[in-house]
Amino acid sequence: MRIAVSGGPYGNPYALQAFVDDARARGCERLFCLGDLGGFGADVNALWPILADNGVECVAGNYDVAIARGDTDCGCGYRDAKDNEYAQLIYDHTLATTSRDFAAWMGTLPTERRETIDGVDVHMVHGSTLALNDFWWESLPEEQHRLRTEASGAEVVLCTHSGLPWQRQVAGTLVVNVGVLGKPANDGRREAWYAILDLDGGRPTAELVPLPYDWQAQAASMRAAGLPEIFTETIETGWWTTCLEILPPRERSRGRFHLYRSTLPSGFRPADLGYPLLEELGEGWGEDASAVAVEGDRPVVPLFGTAFFPSRLWVYTNFHCNLACDYCAVASSPKAAPRTLSATDFHARVDEAVEAGFTELYVTGGEPFLHPDIVDLLDYATTRLPTVVMTNAMLLRGRRAVGLSALAGRKLTVQTSLDGATPAAHDTHRGAGSWQRTLDGIRHLVDLGLPPRVALTETPDNTREIPAVAELLAGLGLPASHFAVRPLLRRGFSQTGAEIGEETSIPELTVTADGLHWHPAGADLATSPDLYLAPAGTPLAAGKELVTERFFTARLNDGSLPRPVHCAV
Repeated sequence: MRIAVSGGPYGNPYALQAFVDDARARGCERLFCLGDLGGFGADVNALWPILADNGVECVAGNYDVAIARGDTDCGCGYRDAKDNEYAQLIYDHTLATTSRDFAAWMGTLPTERRETIDGVDVHMVHGSTLALNDFWWESLPEEQHRLRTEASGAEVVLCTHSGLPWQRQVAGTLVVNVGVLGKPANDGRREAWYAILDLDGGRPTAELVPLPYDWQAQAASMRAAGLPEIFTETIETGWWTTCLEILPPRERSRGRFHLYRSTLPSGFRPADLGYPLLEELGEGWGEDASAVAVEGDRPVVPLFGTAFFPSRLWVYTNFHCNLACDYCAVASSPKAAPRTLSATDFHARVDEAVEAGFTELYVTGGEPFLHPDIVDLLDYATTRLPTVVMTNAMLLRGRRAVGLSALAGRKLTVQTSLDGATPAAHDTHRGAGSWQRTLDGIRHLVDLGLPPRVALTETPDNTREIPAVAELLAGLGLPASHFAVRPLLRRGFSQTGAEIGEETSIPELTVTADGLHWHPAGADLATSPDLYLAPAGTPLAAGKELVTERFFTARLNDGSLPRPVHCAV
């Protein structure tokens, strides 16, 4: 026998009728609905005749139980105040507009259904086998899946409630979350989803079916009923704009929106743990992506493009360096394996960055000017994105620097490091003679029309020299906004300094020859394996999704959001 099983119609008669028609056309002999007849759309009453006339067999969801009893809330199982605020808004509408006869009928529905169909033991529930409003997410740990299947013992368990379709085998049980009819699956598609099960021969198989329907009519009915535009937007775009906090990290990372706007603290500046940023230093050319992301009235924003995940991409051209600084966060030195990014790969990543929505590019190393094609790389990068190149400023003459002056009119910023007003503090960590050579490089950049930004890594040796460094740079013609102080980090060669990890730092997606990394200060695979995201060749879009998932995993560990360390300007 072939059966069709749907999740909540959520007051969407257009999708429910499409489900009936599509399932019958595919040869389904019995049709089931796993509950939540109301909950998102405007016209719950229009569902009843469709269910009755087509023999759709129903179990009750938490919504149906609540409406039948006249409860004050839906009992959906949300924990976040903002999630509950939106859930309450639509529940109040549903309770007020559902006929009492239909509500009484809902009260007659069982909250689960179990029967043997063609020799297969099938258990139908709304949330899970544990509770009516339990969210059975695909990303649950294996032991949690087993806990739910063992509570049933059936050969097939069918559920819904979470709104996201999936199927998998769990210890011999076929588990199918059939999705819902009432809204899309937070996948950018306007279709709803349901499941078809083939039970012939005692070997059950399932197919998840995307369901086209008249979503324009559903959106129009919601507007006519005066429902908030944020609900209608989900119907029209396929992306969830409410009830996000209930989503686990993996499921949340796949959507377009990840945070409520109210989560973003006012006055929170984008910053990182280790490098001064364009917007902090006052002369960035890129748009303020964090401001763009929260414009308008939409209550939700993507993580990417906010202060918690800035839209700049870091690219390591190489890891070998002419210096061996004893506090290098990525363990670069003349002896380091170069791990050079080819010009072809660099160009491809820049193009991909533009496509993926990045607004700035930071080029770093090692020493980027050891890359044989560095000027050509910067030439290409600056035609696509505002670009910052990090250098120790000692290799800016000769064949590698030919053509550098031609980039002076581009959206290019050169940034270097000066860790003291005199050679002692700087050379102690970066090598004898490096202070003077850096100063010469700064003067050369000024002469080329590329006045550099200068960062000082603060240590106990140079804290008292910071005012003198600022005065020295001013004497070279650099404005105060071109100088910033950054903390020493305990990464790479450095055994002391501030700790940086996923739990304590905002992400800065970083590309190296090894792959993708959480942050540029942890981009050396050997010394910072904990900040490694994915191997070489992984698309940036996938990297953004990984960052988002890991961000929320870290957040859920202690319930807080990471607070970046601001660089002094």
